[in-house]
Amino acid sequence: MKFNLGCELTYDVLEETVFIFNVEVAPLPRHGGVADRLAFDPEVEWHSHLVPEVGTRYTRALAPVGPFALTYSATVELDVHRADPATIDEMHVRELPLAILPYLLPSRFVPSDRLAAFAWREFKDFPKGHEGVAAICNWIYDNIDYRRGASDAETTATEILVQRAGVCRDFAHLGIAFCRALGIPARFVSCYAYGLSPPDFHAVFEVYLSGRWWLFDATRQAALDGLVRIGVGRDAAEVAFATPFGLMQPGPIKVWIERADGPRGSSMLCARRRATGRTTPSGSNPSRSPSRPPCMPPAMTPSRWCSPRAVARSASAPMRPFSRCLRGTASSRRASAARAIAARASSGSSRECPITAILC
Repeated sequence: MKFNLGCELTYDVLEETVFIFNVEVAPLPRHGGVADRLAFDPEVEWHSHLVPEVGTRYTRALAPVGPFALTYSATVELDVHRADPATIDEMHVRELPLAILPYLLPSRFVPSDRLAAFAWREFKDFPKGHEGVAAICNWIYDNIDYRRGASDAETTATEILVQRAGVCRDFAHLGIAFCRALGIPARFVSCYAYGLSPPDFHAVFEVYLSGRWWLFDATRQAALDGLVRIGVGRDAAEVAFATPFGLMQPGPIKVWIERADGPRGSSMLCARRRATGRTTPSGSNPSRSPSRPPCMPPAMTPSRWCSPRAVARSASAPMRPFSRCLRGTASSRRASAARAIAARASSGSSRECPITAILC
């Protein structure tokens, strides 16, 4: 599939400010024919850096006092690799490349060591490999509510597990935390997501299985084969789309992605927000229908992330107590989970991970 995508970020700079941006499409083997353009208004000198191992592209620009804007546009052809999940297995730590080690360890927003006991008790009887990670995504979807404003810049995966509510940044952090706690390498991914409505920056995660990185999205917000990757990191702190060092006021932003080789759908609708201070936008457009709330990140978080729970559940829904979510014995919960997995497999529920594994 071929996509046209991009974004516009605007700021009112109050004093000379250095910005670090991360909005460009990663130059990956499966991102074919990338033709992109990055521009600033007013024109300023800028420098870029490519992280060779993962393809993340950082751009540094010095913004003068006054209005300042970034415009990025790109055309990319996505070459999607699909595989049978049953053939994708976990790897023992002794078999992992040493370069994968950072994605096994706790990080700022992913204190996986604190969740090890819970993850082992809750998921040890789940299937192994790709199917097991998909089951973890199903558990997150079933047990974590999307709620705007439920998290902030300092919210960790542990806190999301306790409060049982968050946005897609938090869904990704929790999935990464569970995987790392079980000895499975996992990392955070920022991306443009075709089919996301309204369009926005999105957060998913990758898991290292059978010698490759495979995509997972516990939010069920967009199809995995429509994700165009921007950057990866241990958690959201490493893939902020904008990190300013100085005084400025964020303005409206716009994000878009549409098919360049097929029918155009809802993804043409542009998501407009206000970019937050240090890293990401968090404001909302009051004209947007409350039944389709935007991808609402906590203020000052490294990205703004979305979740389909916005459609299914009201933002004012009461929070489920942690004790209520975990009622019953561990064995009864595991048995219930196993029955649920079997039932979902037979019913083909649309809420589940797709039956095809997707390689980024």
